[in-house]
Amino acid sequence: MTAFVAWQVFGRYVLNRSPSWTEQGSVMLMSWFIFLGAAVGVRENYHLGFDVLLYVLPKGGKRWLRMISDLVALAFGIGMIWYGSQLVALTWGATLPSLGISGGWDYVPLVAGGALIVLFTLERIVLRLSGAPIDDVLDELPPAEVAAELDTANVKV
Repeated sequence: MTAFVAWQVFGRYVLNRSPSWTEQGSVMLMSWFIFLGAAVGVRENYHLGFDVLLYVLPKGGKRWLRMISDLVALAFGIGMIWYGSQLVALTWGATLPSLGISGGWDYVPLVAGGALIVLFTLERIVLRLSGAPIDDVLDELPPAEVAAELDTANVKV
């Protein structure tokens, strides 16, 4: 993507002729980065969450809160697949003029990211139900000890 944008800037300001495909190509690549990055965030448990409750709930409550969070992420991934597939189907007949490819390719990253989110969330649910220790051990510590652990690990909050 950086190469596309650099080529566009070079073409515009040095050659006085900007390539038409670089803008649409970089936007399409950005879509892939965003949705694949969201899936990685779910896989590594870096997605958005309401962690404040984890500090005040008992251990059993934490497990249920995490399961609810997983189910919400699963539903979100399924929605991405469902609505993304509809967008792909609706725009597949159109052509992106600057790239010369189907307009449906603009929405394929939404479907791919949703599929990976579903896969990674199902993995987390299965591991959690099997009793695997997938949750952070920091959740079991009092907040002052969590802060000390994060400070020791040089994590900025």
